[in-house]
Amino acid sequence: MHGPASPGWLLVALCAATGAYCLLRMRSAVEEQRRTAGGEALMGFGMAAMAVPAAVAVPPRWAWLAYAAVFGVAAVRGLWVARTSPHHAHHLVGVCAMVYMAGAMAASPSRHGHGGSGVPLLTGALLLYFTGYVLRAGLRLLPVASVAGGSGTVGWADRPELSQACRLSMGIAMLAMLVTL
Repeated sequence: MHGPASPGWLLVALCAATGAYCLLRMRSAVEEQRRTAGGEALMGFGMAAMAVPAAVAVPPRWAWLAYAAVFGVAAVRGLWVARTSPHHAHHLVGVCAMVYMAGAMAASPSRHGHGGSGVPLLTGALLLYFTGYVLRAGLRLLPVASVAGGSGTVGWADRPELSQACRLSMGIAMLAMLVTL
């Protein structure tokens, strides 16, 4: 993506760490959590790869087209899953945003900013969506009163607050990537 190298590397590190944690979550005993974690790991690692600063390496056009194809397949899968589980609609929006960003970079990988044309309508809509998602996800992380008689020890793969923090960090990363598009 376009932008300074230092924030780009921080974004790469954040997305890669999120993807790695999502791989750990795939060890959960709950099948739905494993499936969700797999999709989120793909998003985390894909976002890390796309966030490598352009000053370091400018991927060729075919690489952006490959990203678009991989996330296009993930979008088709997400559409299939979202028809029975509304929870997966956010994943569908996320992979569609990745297809859009990869397509935009394939169309003009050397473009720095939008010039005088302003923010494209789809970019603005995605920025609004992810801003709302980040605010909502952040609110869900606020501490609430715990119920007496807790459930005991919970493994790393089944920590709901960590998976929510993972989703929050990917939402913030998506906002950062869309802003630099």
